[in-house]
Amino acid sequence: MPRLFFGLEIPPAIKERLLSVQAPIAGAKWQNAGQLHLTLLFLGAVDDDQVPAVCASARVVQQAQFWLAVSGLGCFGQPQSPRNLWAAVAPTEPLGMLHDTLMGRIQAPARPSERRAFRPHITLARFKRQAGSVKALLDQYGNAAFGHFPVDEFCLFESRRGPSGSVYSVLERFPLGAGG
Repeated sequence: MPRLFFGLEIPPAIKERLLSVQAPIAGAKWQNAGQLHLTLLFLGAVDDDQVPAVCASARVVQQAQFWLAVSGLGCFGQPQSPRNLWAAVAPTEPLGMLHDTLMGRIQAPARPSERRAFRPHITLARFKRQAGSVKALLDQYGNAAFGHFPVDEFCLFESRRGPSGSVYSVLERFPLGAGG
């Protein structure tokens, strides 16, 4: 049963800038270039026979293309003991619309049960319980501009666990309409 999510790929130049943020912080598990992405909707484990229906639902999504800026850092949890360090994205409105559209299109049993509000971001590091502080990184990169890019498609990714963390592969790409 594949673990799936919808998301956006990040251009290589922006990935390179985001990777330059890495610093030795206790408990940090930094993401590598292949792991940097923006999750739109996490589906989790989906039965193999449901994957074609998930793809068919995404193929009919109609939304205009838009630009996305990656700038600034934030964290989930307190800066002194974070759970995640992430890069912020803006504007969030078109991402929220895309998330909501996908959520409404995906049929049970593949539909996820979302418990948290959608907060678009690019995860840079995850932390273990004994996490060190990210306050210095937030101070240094809090308003840093990492770049912007056109969002002209979204992808269905498969996530597989690997020895160095999750490995993501694109199963299908879904174009967005012109005019954004």
